[in-house]
Amino acid sequence: MSLLAVGLTRCHRNPQQGDSSRVVVSTPVSTTPARNTVAAIPTPAKLTPRPSPDTLLLEPPIDGGLTTSPKREFRAVWIATVDNIDWPSKKGLPAADQQREFTELLDMSQQTGLNAVVVQIRAAADAFYAKSTEPWSEWLTGQQGLAPDPFYDPLEFMIRESRARNLEFHAWLNLDRATFSKNASVAPTNISYQRPNWMVEYGGRKLFNLGLPDVRAYVAGTVANIVRNYDVDGIHFDDYFYPYAVSGQGFADETTYQTYNVDGLKKDDWRRQNIDKLIRQIGDSIHAVKPWVKFGVSPFGIWKNQKNDPEGSLTYGGQAYYDLYADIRKWAKEDWVDYMVPQIYFSTRFDRANYKTLVDWWVKNRGNRHLYIGQGTYRLGRNTRTDSGWAQPSQMADQMRHNRQYADVTGSVFFSAKSLRDNLGKSRDSLRTDFYKYPALVPTMPWLDATPPGQPRDLKAAPAPDGIELFWQEPDQPTEMDKVRYYVVYRTDGSRLPRTTDPRRIITTWLPDTGTRLVDKTADPKKAYTYVITSVDRLHNESTGSTIVYRGGMN
Repeated sequence: MSLLAVGLTRCHRNPQQGDSSRVVVSTPVSTTPARNTVAAIPTPAKLTPRPSPDTLLLEPPIDGGLTTSPKREFRAVWIATVDNIDWPSKKGLPAADQQREFTELLDMSQQTGLNAVVVQIRAAADAFYAKSTEPWSEWLTGQQGLAPDPFYDPLEFMIRESRARNLEFHAWLNLDRATFSKNASVAPTNISYQRPNWMVEYGGRKLFNLGLPDVRAYVAGTVANIVRNYDVDGIHFDDYFYPYAVSGQGFADETTYQTYNVDGLKKDDWRRQNIDKLIRQIGDSIHAVKPWVKFGVSPFGIWKNQKNDPEGSLTYGGQAYYDLYADIRKWAKEDWVDYMVPQIYFSTRFDRANYKTLVDWWVKNRGNRHLYIGQGTYRLGRNTRTDSGWAQPSQMADQMRHNRQYADVTGSVFFSAKSLRDNLGKSRDSLRTDFYKYPALVPTMPWLDATPPGQPRDLKAAPAPDGIELFWQEPDQPTEMDKVRYYVVYRTDGSRLPRTTDPRRIITTWLPDTGTRLVDKTADPKKAYTYVITSVDRLHNESTGSTIVYRGGMN
């Protein structure tokens, strides 16, 4: 279905007549009688009517104001498969061990308070998924082209297990390399053998010549194939476009430049134009297949140094614009991607490329899309010769506090899963007990979809032996965009509406696959509570809430 068609078929669902007692009211209800309605019959003086939720008062501010932990924030970790950095722990593990290791990483992510994972599924013209024309990855089975035995589709498994924990799944691909090294396993079906004229040998690797239109079409087609065949939430690329320089070597694309430079550009500008075209082509291919799938890029953190361009950052490091031919600021300003995750792997004490300086620069240059920060947790406790801030115990906390100063910094992605698993610099402890102590919903992307799903219907509550049991009915879900991804359950004590803007009132998120019944085991069935349950769709738009007051065993 086209994006236009999806937009036309969606609409706001209003509560059914007679169900107004289930609607959360966050502003005072008007006392002016509605036109063409029958006047209400006065209640006899001796009777005390049971208040309906639409007359409930909103609870007072909690602790004098909202928590500093935002309700919406992208919280993710990179799971790197190349060279077995994070997963699998080594090549050729039995399938059961591969699956066990991956679910352990997901459990760790969920317990840390994350809501997404970014998993590398294509590192060198290979695949961690079955529905591919490219060969199986050597880092999965030990030999490129060799299928898992017993057979399973790792990508289907990873998506299913991520969803079971309410984690978004972003598929991370490397677009530049066809082989990883001179010693890498390379199958006869590898594209470097099938299309040797597409390759440039550089730094011991065979790299795609991105100046060739056929190469860009191939990369975009590879992405479209994944989006078409798998229910991913996002497609993600990192900082590898044209390669980082290798001393004493030149990138041999002169013939391509002479053939395809139709605009008469200088070679550096022509290379940047090639990457611009590729970024646009990938984004278009994603949204043409599934308009709700997100497209994100994680570039090197420095666009340009200020000494080279007054619009650049006050830094003295490598530059994506000149070194990788990636005009990352342009992509952000032109809204070509749905989110940017600049890799700011520098400490707050590094004078040549200061973490805070770069975050400040990106906030000013982010465009109208989401800005998440790539956090270098792998460096914690490991000072370098020039950057001595990483052994500082408060380094990660200082970075997170700086991010939280900006409403326009809407998340973080941590490199990599191993560093969180090993709790380097007590990073996982800091997240779990402080910054991610309370849950967060993934930020919405209104340019992709802004219509909330229908609200849950007919909410009821009853005492149970081990808590309070809640029941409700699913809303109508006429289109793919209306499907409920999860429910959010809010609770407050007594007969006051919980502040649904405050994540401290979220007691759980609930997956539709588990049904529309849950037992709140943290509640005392003898006490009174007010519950609100909302629906959330795949792009995290949240419905209005259904409300019920539980009165201590008398519902």
